[in-house]
Amino acid sequence: MPPGFDRAVRELTAEKLPPAFWAFHEQHYGIYKEYAVLQLDDATWAGQVVHEVMMSLAFNWNWLMMQASPARVAWSVLRITLAEQLRRNRRQRAFVASATFRRAALAALDELDALRSAFAAVESDLGLYAAISRLPERQYDVIVLQYVLDTPPHRVASIMGVSQPTVRTHRRLARAKLALELGIDITEETTDDRDE
Repeated sequence: MPPGFDRAVRELTAEKLPPAFWAFHEQHYGIYKEYAVLQLDDATWAGQVVHEVMMSLAFNWNWLMMQASPARVAWSVLRITLAEQLRRNRRQRAFVASATFRRAALAALDELDALRSAFAAVESDLGLYAAISRLPERQYDVIVLQYVLDTPPHRVASIMGVSQPTVRTHRRLARAKLALELGIDITEETTDDRDE
């Protein structure tokens, strides 16, 4: 592409795209990028992929708005694009390592004393995150968005383009599978199991 092509495209689309696109971009870009970083373990690459997704959505905005659930379609475009990037580069999803590191780093930042316990938790987190990575696609997304990226359930529903009861169902099924695989008893009701 000629130099400055990307900037020219952005300038043209800025003038022609409706405010709804920019609102969508503002609402979803950050969480899309965080999710992409967890999958790719490379912030620059993740930013490029999310930019590519947003450009694709921008150029197909009218079509997207005619879909029954534009948010669900956009989320699918992100997932498909990430999968294709990983396939092309002959890489696996980096979730297990990147999520484990993210949790340890966040705990270490909260308290220096927590550093020792955070790294002790890494070993058990590896098993948990490996189990999460084996969940079916939608259950995986719900768990990653809600618990790893700390996204409230109503926002998870909005991002994925599904209802809150659907998010609760995926979360409940995922928790049951994780508990079974990890040998954990989750019989007591938690806040997550009740309506938000």
